[in-house]
Amino acid sequence: MNEHAGIVTFRGQPLTLLGRIACIGEAAPEFTALANDLSEVGLSAYRGKIVVVSCVPSLDTPVCDLQTRRFNKEAVELGDDVVILTISMDLPFAQSRWCGAAGITAVKTLSDHRNAEFGRAYGVLIKELRLLARAVFVIDREGVIRYTQIVKEITEEPDYGAAVLAIRNLA
Repeated sequence: MNEHAGIVTFRGQPLTLLGRIACIGEAAPEFTALANDLSEVGLSAYRGKIVVVSCVPSLDTPVCDLQTRRFNKEAVELGDDVVILTISMDLPFAQSRWCGAAGITAVKTLSDHRNAEFGRAYGVLIKELRLLARAVFVIDREGVIRYTQIVKEITEEPDYGAAVLAIRNLA
């Protein structure tokens, strides 16, 4: 398995990402993750739509909370042709509880906890923590990656403006 040291840090300490890092212009790797009801959901279920994958280490942390709330707000404004997925290693039950408490209805949460298939396929699985790095991927209607951002310091938020611009350019 590919290892990439130092792409991300946690409080300044370098971490190692596992997997092949997904790049702009490539076909988005297929993955299966668990929905809140424990059903398996694959990326292919959203073919024909613009898909935003917002991956976070854990919804129960302040920055992940902010990121998911922000993308939930953006989802309402972006319309039905855009699907926003928040993927973390949190258990589906914890994701469901968090969404209910936070009033999140426009973003779909998926759990990669079972086998880290998404994390490995996109190169964002943190070896030292078995969590996902903070990242955003925008995938067009044909399944091609059109925007990526792996946030250098995982305690910081992504560049929402750049991600939303990439989405609007595809709409």
